[in-house]
Amino acid sequence: MQRGSLIFARAFGIPLGIHYSWPLIAALVAFSLARGYFPAEYPGWAPELYWITAVVTTIFFFASVVTHELGHSIVALREGLPVRSITLFIFGGLAQIGREPRTAAAEFRIAAAGPLVSLGLAGLFWALSLLPAAPMLAASGIYLSRINLMLAVFNLLPGFPLDGGRILRAILWATTGNLRTATRQAATVGQVLAFGLISLGVWQIFLGNPLNGLWIVFIGWFLNSAAESSLHQAALGQLLEGVKVRDLMTGECPVVDGNTSLERFVDEHVLRAGRRCVLVTEDQSLRGMMTLHNIRTVPREHWSRRTVAEVMTPVEQLQRARLDEDVWSLLQRMDEADVHQMPVTDDGRLVGLITREHLIRYVRTRLELGI
Repeated sequence: MQRGSLIFARAFGIPLGIHYSWPLIAALVAFSLARGYFPAEYPGWAPELYWITAVVTTIFFFASVVTHELGHSIVALREGLPVRSITLFIFGGLAQIGREPRTAAAEFRIAAAGPLVSLGLAGLFWALSLLPAAPMLAASGIYLSRINLMLAVFNLLPGFPLDGGRILRAILWATTGNLRTATRQAATVGQVLAFGLISLGVWQIFLGNPLNGLWIVFIGWFLNSAAESSLHQAALGQLLEGVKVRDLMTGECPVVDGNTSLERFVDEHVLRAGRRCVLVTEDQSLRGMMTLHNIRTVPREHWSRRTVAEVMTPVEQLQRARLDEDVWSLLQRMDEADVHQMPVTDDGRLVGLITREHLIRYVRTRLELGI
């Protein structure tokens, strides 16, 4: 879940969250519908009907955004990919998928699912608007049909990381056979599209449409930032290509006995030695891992009475790295599990420790050397 987000529900086991920026755009949408769109399109209603219709329409609009992201997420789950969360924020919705698809075909299916869902919703709301019912229902249905159609069309623009950009990346991936090359090419197209949107927004401002212009500029800026992030990720993947865990791990693993008190552990290992992660062993066998997160779960006044073994992360729950594992794959697993270090084992035997700091130091050194 993104920082600054609040979980409000779960669907298919996926946390659904609201970012702190979302209430602003939700209020703006409801206000513009109640004071602008509906009065202009359907004059003569009572003021409270405009507001009721606007609020209901806004709720269904953002429900449509969540459903769009669920389309991506459900297909991702079927492809065996973890989905961390779906978050509503100021620019719409975002499904956080834990790692990249394994094939170009899987990427294509996941990317295409969202626009297909939006097109289906556009047809559904249009059909609802034709039912002989209250005019408010018809007005809401027509608006939601149009907005879902616009959502599908906009997301199909071929600019990564929009859905159309991901479809483009899937095609390039299938053509070149290289995911990182395809990502660079699709992200570059995304940047070109972003600068085009920014230019369009500035032009709209000079034409006397400042609100529409600023909104287009913000969308272009967001798309460019996302494309730049994808380019940096592709560059990082290239720097780590071919590097194995055995190349970056340290064989000097700080260890502690499980019977050590937390107070002594903090004093000797954390404060004096500056260690943030220590492995817990017994008779040379790995029993678990101690991190600052484990320590923070125990109140300070209980440190003298609690032992390391009582609060450590047990070995059964540890994510472990393999000697011959690609570092790039390991980094994705670290992101997926939200951990900063992993013990390295070989045939069940502890042989080392690898941390994000090892990866960062390796990348920084290569960049400083111009390699």
